[in-house]
Amino acid sequence: MKFSLLLKSTLAISIAASIIVSQAVSAETVRLRFHTFYGTEMDDIGKQLRDSVKEASDGSLRIQYFRGGELVDSDQFVDAVSRGTIDIGYGVGSYWPGQVNIGNIEAGLPGAWISADEARDIFENQGLDDLVADAYAEKGVKLIGRGYGSNYDLLTREPITSLDDLKSMRIRATGQFAEILQSFDIPTVFLPAEELYVALSTGVIDGAVYGGPVEYEQLKLHEAANNYTFMNILNPGWIETAIINEDSWNNLSEEHQDILREGIAQYAQSVHEWLESGNQRLIEEGELFNFASLPEEDSKRLTEAAQSIWQEEAAKSERNAEAVDILIKNATEKGRLSE
Repeated sequence: MKFSLLLKSTLAISIAASIIVSQAVSAETVRLRFHTFYGTEMDDIGKQLRDSVKEASDGSLRIQYFRGGELVDSDQFVDAVSRGTIDIGYGVGSYWPGQVNIGNIEAGLPGAWISADEARDIFENQGLDDLVADAYAEKGVKLIGRGYGSNYDLLTREPITSLDDLKSMRIRATGQFAEILQSFDIPTVFLPAEELYVALSTGVIDGAVYGGPVEYEQLKLHEAANNYTFMNILNPGWIETAIINEDSWNNLSEEHQDILREGIAQYAQSVHEWLESGNQRLIEEGELFNFASLPEEDSKRLTEAAQSIWQEEAAKSERNAEAVDILIKNATEKGRLSE
């Protein structure tokens, strides 16, 4: 009987100790909700992010990964991160210009840059990132990472040789690109991505400005339109933004902050490489699309036409005006704008 009581007592102490240890481990493990605007196409890269952060932190920092639309809509990332609904949002500034008025500039104004290296230099070395970070800080979120997208060009049913060819076509375009095309008397309409295949197949539209070859391939748009034209006005066509809730960031140790920054930087780079390699593969294969470029003079005309949009963005705030000045100086030095 005494042995039985002793055994029971020992077991009870062992179980209690295990619970305490388990609770301590759980309390020391930080879990962050990371919400991207991408869908299932980036699942492998998302897994790499989760695994790398877990491994680098010996399991003390974990990422919960959510695809576009799973918890909140992508255009609500700033508000959701600020309120703590999600910890980290990975999106594009043009989704929320009404909340952060530098968002369109950050995402990429037509004519702002024509290579990832040029865009990176503008953000990191010419002061644009500092202005953007200040704008997000006013909304209670912290900028902690940046990604550089890829091609953003024109796909049409029929080949084109100049802007004038587009005047007899109806082009799906959004926002500022639609505004620029309209300034050349090119008809534009808006359609969501999921409607592009049917619209091109039936002739409701004659072309679209949506993304690069790999995006068009994924939507199977090459079955309806296979003429891809490099516009040479904005590449990368979008710049990606990683923001984190301020409390979530401040509660991290310096080690966890470093691990998180590195993990997100690698995620962004892997996404960029996936897009670039996919586009390059399709260009080299030359099977799904016929590739062409707008004449240099037409690309310059588009950039010049975009200046009204640049000035509209500059008029929104002193910070925006300073950001646009950076873009003007850079484009002038590159020869895309006249002195």
